[in-house]
Amino acid sequence: MTTGALASLIKGVVDGDPDIVLNGFAKIEEAGPGQLTFIANPKYAHFIESTKASAVLVSTAFDHPNPNGVTLLRVDDPYATLAELLRAIQASVPAKRGIENPCFIADGVDIPEDAYVGAFSYIGKGAVIGKGSQIYPQTYIGDGVEVGEGCILYAGVKVYAGCRIGAGCILHSGVVIGGDGFGFAPNPQGGYDKLPQTGIVILEDNVEIGANTTVDRATFGATKIGKGTKLDNLIMVAHNVEIGRDNVFAAQVGVAGSTKIGDCNRVGGQVGFAGHINVGDGNEFGAQSGIPGNVGNGQRLMGYPAVDIHKFARNAVYINRLKDLFDELNRKK
Repeated sequence: MTTGALASLIKGVVDGDPDIVLNGFAKIEEAGPGQLTFIANPKYAHFIESTKASAVLVSTAFDHPNPNGVTLLRVDDPYATLAELLRAIQASVPAKRGIENPCFIADGVDIPEDAYVGAFSYIGKGAVIGKGSQIYPQTYIGDGVEVGEGCILYAGVKVYAGCRIGAGCILHSGVVIGGDGFGFAPNPQGGYDKLPQTGIVILEDNVEIGANTTVDRATFGATKIGKGTKLDNLIMVAHNVEIGRDNVFAAQVGVAGSTKIGDCNRVGGQVGFAGHINVGDGNEFGAQSGIPGNVGNGQRLMGYPAVDIHKFARNAVYINRLKDLFDELNRKK
């Protein structure tokens, strides 16, 4: 596609040659002739001076010097535009269809004509598979599981009995939905007796869960992940947790049992939430923060225990100066 044709498609403006032919994407430091790249963050603007790309998506306000005269495609939001283009390309790839063998599908389970079930998969009694869903090889779907329309369950996903997956969900390899919650009661002999976990997990529509993340079933009722929430790789969500809509969690977050988290929160890597707490809406949690108690709405927290991010920055400065302060006190004695 030429830069001119692409500009028409994305409602952008060509700043340069509209007849350059583009045939692929690449990172700006690795791009070569015929490839399109992008600059969304101003701190990477200097790459425009050295890139070998044929065209660069930039914002309408981009004004960094362009000594090599690289063709620019100016749009309101280059990152959002890039995402739109990548989704369009992905959608153009034909979806897999049909049932591969060997696999096990329990009697009475209806697999829609436009769905796909990969080899060595297991689909249990009473399971429901939505139209257009993609079940990749070696996936386990337990008895009574419901998988909505247009879902993708990549190779090796395990969904235990009774759990419900909404429409448009994506579960990456190694995800386990509905494993037992960590429930044990001390006994008089000094050991621990297992508490049966009788609940389920409910994922609402358009939830995406990264590789090797686990979401435990509830002791009673349901562990819930709200519509549009995205969980990264290697995350642990414990029993009876409820997470609202449109949250994003980076890798290695841990959420202890029965905690309730609201909507539109952004959670950095390795954040830990204590159990039985309530977290509101629109918060931001810095990486490696510890959240021991309730949190309201619209806060930016970091540290352990987590405090306001500005206070955390000040405290870090004070800690770095402690040795100098003690040395000065000792000199004055």
